[in-house]
Amino acid sequence: MPAYAIAHLAEADPHPEVIEYIERIAGTFEPYGGRFLVHATPHEVKEGSWPGHVVLIGFPGISEARAWWDSPAYQAIAPLRSRHIEGDIIMVEGVPEGYDSTATAKAMRAGLPAD
Repeated sequence: MPAYAIAHLAEADPHPEVIEYIERIAGTFEPYGGRFLVHATPHEVKEGSWPGHVVLIGFPGISEARAWWDSPAYQAIAPLRSRHIEGDIIMVEGVPEGYDSTATAKAMRAGLPAD
């Protein structure tokens, strides 16, 4: 099942360390089957507020995503970003092929208290 690393990063002034991070990051996740799905592209807010930037990296599975994050290669460059850009980063598993949200709704409905 696919997995994703999602970053919501604050606006930041360009810094040489951030540029180096951007130059090197793809080389850290490619060995784990990762690839950029969203990077350096504008987003459109439809509800609420979402200042800053969105980065989405796809992986074949959650184990590959975790292995990338914990890898010496990524950990070596992570401070280049974190010293200059604040943000939130999460990892999440995707849904399987053929996922049906109505089955989820049915299970949720079954858990509601009876009227």
